[in-house]
Amino acid sequence: MSGIVAILNLDGTPVDRELLARLTNFMSFRGPDTQEIWFRGNVGFGHTTLRTTYEAETEEQPLTIDGETWLTADARIDGRSELISELEGKLGKRLRIPESSNSYGCDSRTPNDAELILYSYEAWGEDCVKHLIGDFAFAIWDSRARRLFCARDHFGVKPFFFAHIGNSFILSNTLNTLRLDPRVSDALNDIAIGDFLLFGLNEDPSTTTFRDIHRLPAGNSLSVTNNSITSQRYWIPATGEPIHYRNPQAYVERFKELLLLATEDRLRTNRVAVSMSGGLDSTSVAVIARDLLRRQSVPSVLQTYAVVYDSLIPDEERHYSTVAAEGIGVPINHLTADGYSLYEGRGPNDLVQAEPFLLAPLVGQFNDLLRLLSGCSRVALTGWDGDAFMNEPPNSYFASSAKNLKINELLSSMGWFVWSQHRLPPIGFRTRLKRLLGKNRPQTFYPEWIDESFSKRIDLRLRSKQLTSDSGAPHETRPYAFRVLNSTSWAPLFEGYDPGASRLHLEMRHPLIDLRLVDYLLAIPAVPWCVNKRILRLAMRDKLPAPVLNRPKTPLAGNPALQLVRHAGVRCLDSFEVAPQLKDFVNLNLRPSLADEQTSDGLWANLRLFALNHWLSYSLPGPERMTETTEQQLLPNRLLA
Repeated sequence: MSGIVAILNLDGTPVDRELLARLTNFMSFRGPDTQEIWFRGNVGFGHTTLRTTYEAETEEQPLTIDGETWLTADARIDGRSELISELEGKLGKRLRIPESSNSYGCDSRTPNDAELILYSYEAWGEDCVKHLIGDFAFAIWDSRARRLFCARDHFGVKPFFFAHIGNSFILSNTLNTLRLDPRVSDALNDIAIGDFLLFGLNEDPSTTTFRDIHRLPAGNSLSVTNNSITSQRYWIPATGEPIHYRNPQAYVERFKELLLLATEDRLRTNRVAVSMSGGLDSTSVAVIARDLLRRQSVPSVLQTYAVVYDSLIPDEERHYSTVAAEGIGVPINHLTADGYSLYEGRGPNDLVQAEPFLLAPLVGQFNDLLRLLSGCSRVALTGWDGDAFMNEPPNSYFASSAKNLKINELLSSMGWFVWSQHRLPPIGFRTRLKRLLGKNRPQTFYPEWIDESFSKRIDLRLRSKQLTSDSGAPHETRPYAFRVLNSTSWAPLFEGYDPGASRLHLEMRHPLIDLRLVDYLLAIPAVPWCVNKRILRLAMRDKLPAPVLNRPKTPLAGNPALQLVRHAGVRCLDSFEVAPQLKDFVNLNLRPSLADEQTSDGLWANLRLFALNHWLSYSLPGPERMTETTEQQLLPNRLLA
């Protein structure tokens, strides 16, 4: 894991060394192990490193192999053996590198992840991203072509921000790093503010809350050459060639192979924490990680952590997470969440965030969990997002089979559903078949307190209607999975996990969001394998305790934030000191008190208003304040190391 920054002066003027050093130093909280800068003429890279894998022990960045092509990357490359074999075939040479002073005592070693990216660029140029899998955000300076080439991973796990200011192009995986450049304005992006007030996030994956700062969307690459900036999407979620096996067990065996690979690639250490509820997804990741660690020849540590409620809402996570941990033989640590207040920051930087959508009502609880994870390891695993790919409503599959006259397939899948679920297929089947050719236009909540002149300036009402309307027919067989893949809801989660928000020495990894595994799950028949996570339940049949294995999908019985709004004192959220800029977006005379709000949509909207005001007051003034308490917050991790 790393902090990365790059500056390219398009007019050829030399890079400001002091500015580059300042931006790099700001990211020291992301990487305590090394901090380096490199610059040559009009281009410069900065890098801070947190070593999280065995291979990273040999990694030094900014990196060059030939003196002409340079790299700065925040990356974990998966499928390393396959990639090395492919590269050796393409380049016609063995990828073995002489050992450096921090070696394992061997004569040679395989390339680390940064070196693999550079070798891939040598082999395929800008098409290298089509051969890389894993989580990555990187920039490559090709001095021969005078080109800066950048890319972000398929699912957007690693953040990537950039700004084109005058004759300069700057980038980083930490938004507030860019704000330290005096040429970058603090002017806000009104559309992003409007999206936040309506939806709680930014609906445009290419922008940020700041007018001058942009995001590189997931699965995109970007090239800067000859004063021209171009981006393209190198990966689009799609169902490939359908996979059909004669033997049903073959589906499960292949799934197990891929899940093992995905977890193993994300481990690559002997010390790991797992965010593990009592649900099926995270417990499956935990038991596979346990097995992999037991195979290692060095001592290992695995700890699991779960957020539980004992009184605020009905919650069974303490029971099920305990049953899971005892059944698979790993320690469980519970974070009791009943005592948290709304917008309570228990860490010094919890309520000082780069963008308002990171100020969730229970941000203190979320970050306390991350602090517990980081106290165990620099690497933590999650079970996100098994629901998206293994819990597809079957009615779409039935409708598609009927539409395409696949009668045998339809009868077989419906028969399986009746036999396994002990009920008739969903009555929405016929409705879904009709909707394959139509559009769905759900109603949206529009707060009356949004300032009318602001709304008209960005045409917010029209935007609200457009964003809450389906733009086309849903995917025939996997509408839920593709709706998730194409949504903007993952960005707040991944950026909340990222050290740019948490300021922790912690890298979160998600084995179920693995390109190989996702492609496979999208290619096999949704019925029966991706109904109620059948394929995962069969794969874990001999590994998990029966109560966990057979537990149905059970969302929280209540919403903690809304429970606090309705039953706890929220006067402070109604009587906050108003930030001057808030009046550019909100007519406070029309805002009802939280205590008087009767609808769930209204309650959430009012909470977002408070979050925006807090962000305008405490986060917008400048990113420098975000490092004031960094040393204090990181002290426990340094002591652990």
